[in-house]
Amino acid sequence: MRVGSFVLAAQFPGQGQGEALHRAVRSAEVAEEAGLDSVWLAEHHFVPYGTCPSAVTLAALLLGRTRRIRVGTAVSVLPTVHPVALGEQTALLHLTSGGRFTLGVGRGGPWVDLEVFGSGLDAYEKGFPESLDLLVRWLREPSVGADGERFRFREVPVVPRPSEAVTEMEGPEVVVACTSPASVRLAAERGLPMLLGMHVGDEEKAEMVALWRQHARAAGRGADEIRAAGHVSAGVCQIADRRTDAVETLVKAMPGWLKQGLDAHVTVDGRTRGMRDPVAYTELLCGLHPVGPPRLCVDRLAATSERTGISRFALLVEGSGDLAATEENVRRLGAEVLPHLR
Repeated sequence: MRVGSFVLAAQFPGQGQGEALHRAVRSAEVAEEAGLDSVWLAEHHFVPYGTCPSAVTLAALLLGRTRRIRVGTAVSVLPTVHPVALGEQTALLHLTSGGRFTLGVGRGGPWVDLEVFGSGLDAYEKGFPESLDLLVRWLREPSVGADGERFRFREVPVVPRPSEAVTEMEGPEVVVACTSPASVRLAAERGLPMLLGMHVGDEEKAEMVALWRQHARAAGRGADEIRAAGHVSAGVCQIADRRTDAVETLVKAMPGWLKQGLDAHVTVDGRTRGMRDPVAYTELLCGLHPVGPPRLCVDRLAATSERTGISRFALLVEGSGDLAATEENVRRLGAEVLPHLR
């Protein structure tokens, strides 16, 4: 089992954006010190829900500051960038880090980001498959051209090539954030592992894994490839000697962050959107994920893995909103939980 932290660089009420980013960087450094397997970095634009606008840029910083831990994006929002530009950045990080970078991509939402970056609503509603296929081709082939609806250009060489034989490394890992049957099918047909959200429970994640396997088989993927797919389960982790203390820490801090962060999202076309109740959502997350004493956290992660077949986790560890508490949470995860899962 491989356990990592999920870093949003969340801006809690009363905090500055620099403070949120400092906590994000420091928690990632502590994750390596504590023996975690990975750090996953979120990406958001124009909202305090997450103050990192470029997960791949922050990944570059952390790869330079660490030596062992794997760093991934969760996710880079594909409709707001050119797939070739993201592919070039991915290849660069893959080669210079010795293969420690994982690119996670997703559709994002119908946010004003699409207007600001000029990609438009179609890039979100219709263009994700084309962008994903172009990105994967860039990471797997020596030269690439495009003649699609959104991207058209003559064939050009891929420089640097992330899977060139002389590097003795395979191409970089790509995972896809999946929230619907359509996105599950999209990932499965391409043989790409899924990243499943922290709002989803074990039963629904197990159903999505089963659906992924069904579509992968139908697309002609081999049994070994299907069995080896490294799906990732996102969640929340807060460790305390008593479960009531861990829950109290999150219920005191997270609703304020969730309310100001989610309220700040603006749709590109003025469509109405439903908002979760911040307190109820926090309580839901506490019930779904490893929140409590170390033994409970071990059992909860083991149970999720057994029920879903997923053995990789990205756990939000900054739910307290406090730097010192976040560092302690990460260290306890490494010292008191991970040894029982390996």
